[in-house]
Amino acid sequence: MAKKTKRDEDISDRKEIRKALLDTFADVDKGFSDQWQRANDTMDWWDIYDAKLGGQQAYDGNSRIFVPIVRNAVNARVTRFVNQLFPQTGRNVEVTTENGDIPHPLIALGEHYVRALRLRTEVAPALVRNGDIEGQYNLYVGWQETSRYTAVRTKKPPKIGGLEFQDLEPVVTVENETVVEAGPYVEVVPDSDVLILPATCDNISQALASGGSVTIIRRWTKARVKAARREGLVLESTADKIVDGMRPEAGNRSKDAKKEHADAAGIKANGNVAQVYETWTMLEVDGKDRLCRAFYGGNDLILGCKLNPYWYDMVPLISAPVEKVSGSFKGVSKIKAVAKLQYNANDIVNQGADSATYSMLPIIMTNPEKNPNVGSMVMDLAAVWMTSPQDTQFATFPEIWKEAFAYVAGVKNQIFETLGVNTAMITQQTGGKGKKNQAEAAQEQQVDILTTADAVTVLEEGIFTPMLQWFMWLDHQFRDEDITVRQFGQMGRRARMDSVEPIQMGNRYFFRWFGVEAARNAAQIQQQIAAINVIRGIPQQLYQGRTLDVVPFIEHLAENAFGPRLAPLIFKDIREELAADPLEENPLLADGFDLDVHPLDDDMKHLQSHMEAMRAGDPHRQIEAHMQKHKMAMRMKSAALMGGMLQGPGQPGVPGGGQPGGGAAPGVAGTPRPGSQPGPMRPRGPNGSIHQDRMPAAGAVGMPRKM
Repeated sequence: MAKKTKRDEDISDRKEIRKALLDTFADVDKGFSDQWQRANDTMDWWDIYDAKLGGQQAYDGNSRIFVPIVRNAVNARVTRFVNQLFPQTGRNVEVTTENGDIPHPLIALGEHYVRALRLRTEVAPALVRNGDIEGQYNLYVGWQETSRYTAVRTKKPPKIGGLEFQDLEPVVTVENETVVEAGPYVEVVPDSDVLILPATCDNISQALASGGSVTIIRRWTKARVKAARREGLVLESTADKIVDGMRPEAGNRSKDAKKEHADAAGIKANGNVAQVYETWTMLEVDGKDRLCRAFYGGNDLILGCKLNPYWYDMVPLISAPVEKVSGSFKGVSKIKAVAKLQYNANDIVNQGADSATYSMLPIIMTNPEKNPNVGSMVMDLAAVWMTSPQDTQFATFPEIWKEAFAYVAGVKNQIFETLGVNTAMITQQTGGKGKKNQAEAAQEQQVDILTTADAVTVLEEGIFTPMLQWFMWLDHQFRDEDITVRQFGQMGRRARMDSVEPIQMGNRYFFRWFGVEAARNAAQIQQQIAAINVIRGIPQQLYQGRTLDVVPFIEHLAENAFGPRLAPLIFKDIREELAADPLEENPLLADGFDLDVHPLDDDMKHLQSHMEAMRAGDPHRQIEAHMQKHKMAMRMKSAALMGGMLQGPGQPGVPGGGQPGGGAAPGVAGTPRPGSQPGPMRPRGPNGSIHQDRMPAAGAVGMPRKM
């Protein structure tokens, strides 16, 4: 039986693998050369966003002004799209199952990764901005682990001869602890560093299936090369060759977008780097086509090649065009259509600025023959000109800057219209001559919401939903249980209790980015509330063979109103109220986590177990606090039992009393009253009629009252 290749085994030294890799890298090298013009254009679009004047300007005068019209439009789109992707409710992750249950622990786990990676403040704005400028969204997902060596001051009983003496005064000791922080990471990759072959495919899976490849350019410093060698990404024999072949970034053939961005921020990124190609392609390994990751250093230097290290055997690059173009994987930049308008606006505003400068400098015309004192007519404060007024005249340049600024305003409107930016997206705009009334402003905002929701659907379906799926895949493969408990506390225990099996990962759970839907369905929720009230009023005999279950609707409503963190605490699932094992609680309490007491816990059993655990030490005093919660729960259960024996159900003042079937009746002290409810209008008699309560006083003795 042939030996199977492991995922961590390097296969670059195999003859057939090396030949296939060299053929693939030759195609990759040619592919980057073919998209050289696209990379150059992308640098021009970034110069427009960074407000850099370049050689495209036709006017070369004294003024050097750049009107940031495109920059303002792109920033407005970024702000609107990010707010649409991340609603104020804080619910970003939706998990559905085949049986319809809502797995709250998995939702909490996904929300944790969203907050830990700062997707709202760091990743999403950069991703949307790159998409508008470059025409393509590119996101790389992976898993990383970091270690921190911390020191903790604790109090423990003294040890003498290896024995602990609990009765003696505790001794303060300093213990060193290694804290491992692990989790997924995301990287926004510039479009010029990404190559998909063939370029005419529709997605990455189709490119790999047709014998193509996916390549990302990496620029490694000497320290990064050493780290790659420790991680096993490159062979030790080739690591030294990479360092020897390093050269300044200016010598690299491909455009370094990250360096250009650093220069725009005022940071000079100097030093030698190694340009490395990270290529994903299908290779024949052990008689089967397997997805492999290889690193190439140029000049036929293969740095290493291994099978895909991820269990789910997919490329961790998530890429989608901003606007799909038929016959091409990559999209077109949004700035391409307005670049010449931006250049024209810069020329006009610079001409206007020069005109404004000249218009403030008067032209003095004098006859030098009749005015021999021309040299004394230099502009100065309180100057005295010794010449005849008839021989000296003043003139001014025409104020063409007014027309120039009006022209630029028209160009701005055209650029905003092309990029889909309206006045509702510009937060700095105030009222003026063109101020809209309330109806027009409301209509504009409604159109803006609909168009924005339609635009960010590409981000939802093409980027963020696959990103969430990758988070769960990586979590399932790399996450250690102890690390999860340390990071999540109570939620960590829930996630551990509801573990996901590998085989059921893709069939049982479906992850989706919910931010766009939350904003899009804001008005739909109101319609659902009205519809559920109508459905509840339909008699059951009218829908025979059907049952009405409003629990999914209430869960959906609670999560949209309170978010994924408060909703499970407000509308609880009774299955989560099951008794917890005290042996599982003891290590969490010893680590300093505050755990709640469940109503169905066996308090006496828990107290005995926690007492045994406290003898081993309670540095954070959480075990003692948790035991006090169990004692309070025992007193409350005893009081509730005694109250139920003295006063039976249905009596006011006790739980379940006041009205048949349980529940407090209106007006019972200590219970909230129901809010006002609409009812039918009371019939009103004719004017001047006598009220029923005053009928006996009017002489109508014995007349029965109307009940």
